Amino acid sequence: MATQRKIQSSPANAAWWKEASVYQIYPASFKDSNGDGIGDIPGIISELDYLKALGVDLVWLSPILQSPQVDMGYDVSDYYQIHPPYGTIEDVDALIEGLHQRGMRYVMDLVVNHTSDQHEWFKRSRSSRDDEYRDWYIWKKPRYDANGVRQPPNNWSAYFGGSAWQYDETTGEYYLHLFAPEQPDLNWENPKVRSAVHQIMRYWLDKGVSGFRMDVINMVSKDQSFPDAPVTDTNTPWQHGAMYYCCGPRLHEYLQELGAILKEYDAFSVGEMPNVYDPAEIGKAVGFNRGELAMAFQFEIMDIDHGPAGKFSPHDYRMSDLKQIVTKWQHFMYQNEGWNALYLENHDQGRTISRFTSAGPEDRATAGKMLATFLGLQGGTPFVYQGQEIGMVNVPEAWGIEKFRDIETLNHWDEMKATYPDDMELHKVTLEQFRVKSRDNGRTPMQWTSDKFAGFTTAPNGPWIDVHDDYEDWNAASQVVNPNSVFQHWAKVLSLRKTYKDLFVYGLYKLVDEANNDLFAYLRAYEGQSALVLANFTGKEVSWNVPAEAISILQNGAVLLENYNNHCPILQDGVVAIKPFESFVMFLDCPSARVGTGVGKL
Repeated sequence: MATQRKIQSSPANAAWWKEASVYQIYPASFKDSNGDGIGDIPGIISELDYLKALGVDLVWLSPILQSPQVDMGYDVSDYYQIHPPYGTIEDVDALIEGLHQRGMRYVMDLVVNHTSDQHEWFKRSRSSRDDEYRDWYIWKKPRYDANGVRQPPNNWSAYFGGSAWQYDETTGEYYLHLFAPEQPDLNWENPKVRSAVHQIMRYWLDKGVSGFRMDVINMVSKDQSFPDAPVTDTNTPWQHGAMYYCCGPRLHEYLQELGAILKEYDAFSVGEMPNVYDPAEIGKAVGFNRGELAMAFQFEIMDIDHGPAGKFSPHDYRMSDLKQIVTKWQHFMYQNEGWNALYLENHDQGRTISRFTSAGPEDRATAGKMLATFLGLQGGTPFVYQGQEIGMVNVPEAWGIEKFRDIETLNHWDEMKATYPDDMELHKVTLEQFRVKSRDNGRTPMQWTSDKFAGFTTAPNGPWIDVHDDYEDWNAASQVVNPNSVFQHWAKVLSLRKTYKDLFVYGLYKLVDEANNDLFAYLRAYEGQSALVLANFTGKEVSWNVPAEAISILQNGAVLLENYNNHCPILQDGVVAIKPFESFVMFLDCPSARVGTGVGKL
């Protein structure tokens, strides 16, 4: 362990972004300043003091650039203009200035695997096979089957349903779109494309942006032979070709080009990297001295409840699955000088309390605090998604398909009904799964007050997507002033990371009581300091037979944080009674255990 500790946290590997926490804003749903029902940048600016009170350091906005909004801004039509309902370039300048005045920084969402089909680059590209922009996108000739019927170049599927190829009548070829047909993939093999991306990055960095969240960045390099994917689902001709476009042959070359720019500006970066389950592959992208990304979003926890038919089919995971995933990434990143991006919620995911606990109304706040403790004190940089800090939950059970707005959800519904029109049970289960995993769960408007439409908008007809009907009881205004609220608990978690930076940012991680099916417990240690973090994921009281490695902390430590007011865990005959959804952090400081090398032991 001592040798491993030297690898994990040498002074040379310290970085400002490791010690930071991030708050993600979904602009359309954060706050509307002008009464049009859509959130905007001036609305965000009006709540910067709220973010400062929470204690976050970086504020990441989902895309705000000009877009037709086929996929809520992840289809950019101009990288140098702001989507008009969100505001102006001047508003962005004011946002950056306001953040800097409060000691915070702005992180931009960079979407460069694909553009909108309304981008001038693509308009030129599809206009003629001879246009200079033709090779900025991925065009292929049709295939023809035995009957002479035109077919796409391969059998890859798009994430939003159907083939990943769209036929274009003008030039008689197909273009690749891994998402919607209106989101054509850029051809990163073309150095002019990469140069344009570099220019975009420099433009925004020069304006004061402190870094980027990079959308599906591991998809920018594709296998240039574009082979058919293995057939795993005989019900559809379209197959998941991720093995050929996730972490392709030139990915790390491309990331190092981006990394050189990021290094020049000492900028933050986090790459979204779906469909990657081998830590070594992500390790190449986030190794401290690799010159690529600071950290990456991996999806193993997000996929944990996906069933055999995909995201919108049910699957009951076990606590052992969660422990295995968390511990695998904690150990790998430390041992290989990488870094974790810690998250449970974002704009693409359901709400954590609804998805990962069985908490009812009476336990909702307790469960929200427990999840904050569990996530925020692991090794890595924590990401808090808007509303997570006040315990927002998934859409109401009364929501029917007519309430949903997300393209992924609606396309899946249409495709499922067309394929299985008479399977009423499947229709029912799918709708239930939408209420758990649809992206719209995280996109309902931020609940600010108990006023009409949760104080999000003054629009007479309300916001672009319905407000959750629990906003009168669950809103930011009531929680900011309540010392026992979920908001204040999140603030304490983020504060602990700063107060005990060596321990909770750079310290060792070790899983405790691996076999326990109810509790998730882990140790953090640095030199002579150690902490026990415990979280009960169940709605029942659990008698915990404390393992030997945690006994001394429970006997001699002090409570740093707990989610039952003034409740101290009491050790009796080696057993502690853990309340439903209880969490606590016990701290022990042993100066005599410290050694000159700064190496501690677990």
